[in-house]
This record gives sequence, C-alpha cells and structure tokens, in this order.
Amino acid sequence: MTKSFLIAALLLAATPAVASSFGSSASSAGSATSASTSGDDKVVLQARADAASFVASDGRIRGARLEAALRLLRERRADARAASDMQLAQAILAR
Repeated sequence: MTKSFLIAALLLAATPAVASSFGSSASSAGSATSASTSGDDKVVLQARADAASFVASDGRIRGARLEAALRLLRERRADARAASDMQLAQAILAR
C-alpha cells in the first residue's frame, strides 16, 4: 500500500510539468466555437475522477468518462493525438 501511495504521489507531483507542456501546445492549436468548447469542457471536466484513478493506478483503471474525454480530445485537437493517455489524463487533472 505504501508503494502504491508513493507512486501516486510521484505521478501527481509530475502533473504540472506535463500539463503545462500540453496546455502550451493546446493553446496554440486554435480555438473552436464557444458552444463546442463549452460542451468539450463539460465532457473533460466530468472525466476528472476517472483521470485521477487512471493516473494513480498507473493506467490500470480506465473509466468510461475518461475514455470519452480522451476520444473527444483526440478528435478535436491535433496536439492531443500525439499525447499518450497518461499525458492527457494528467492534463485533465491540471485543469
């Protein structure tokens, strides 16, 4: 249990660096319409709990909301297509 907690803590500590890198490239990717963006944000924000489980379990726990958010991000953003599931989950948590 201590090892799992340590791994989760280390992963969460690394989140800001990965997220800021993703955020920088995401902001330069352009913007969608406000209606589309707010709908996208809702899907992504609803995936936060699943993203936290995914990161803490080192990718072993994959929830349906996280899967939907990953799919949506990759459909809408070119830079997200090149990012790993872990990088995207960490970016979701950083929002």
